[in-house]
Amino acid sequence: MTKAVWSEIKKGGYIAQDYAPPSERRVRLDGAEALRKMDIRLYAYQGEILLAAARLYQGQTTNFRTPGGGFAPVIVL
Repeated sequence: MTKAVWSEIKKGGYIAQDYAPPSERRVRLDGAEALRKMDIRLYAYQGEILLAAARLYQGQTTNFRTPGGGFAPVIVL
């Protein structure tokens, strides 16, 4: 995103995405519990959901190098 576009967005009347903090899940690593952030992504094509995937991570981004992190199964109830 360019600085000019960001300036226009900051003027108001436009929401591209609202902040939603990640939920957390407990994982067991070497016999000890650890917290990992979690988000769920829905991959869609032409209005149809093709795949649901959860990601577990620690820190700012999902780099898939975090112990106990990476993709996680999604169970649809």
